[in-house]
Amino acid sequence: MPDLQSMEKKTFTKHERIRKRKEYLTIDKQGVRSYSENFIIIVNRNRSGVKRLGITVSKKVGNAVKRNRIKRLLREFFRLNKSDFADSQDIVIIVKRDIPDLTYQDVNRQLERLIQKKDN
Repeated sequence: MPDLQSMEKKTFTKHERIRKRKEYLTIDKQGVRSYSENFIIIVNRNRSGVKRLGITVSKKVGNAVKRNRIKRLLREFFRLNKSDFADSQDIVIIVKRDIPDLTYQDVNRQLERLIQKKDN
């Protein structure tokens, strides 16, 4: 049986979300941007000591079904890979318009490349 103390929780809680417009604007102004084929990631340090995620998906991306699906995929990526991000970091992922239907593997591949760039 695995040691429950050493296992990291794979959750995405309310305090790990960027929720206020003012916070998005601050991150947009002060953060560092990285680009992939379908995403823009903005990373900024925060004072809370918590890794937080914000997702922006415009209506130009597609209908509500498509927008909600991509948001679910991005939240799942963050939930499973948040140990790769530094503590006290705000991450905003902006989805570019007219993206194709992506699988989780496509999202994972693109965002992992951006995370690796950040580490260099």
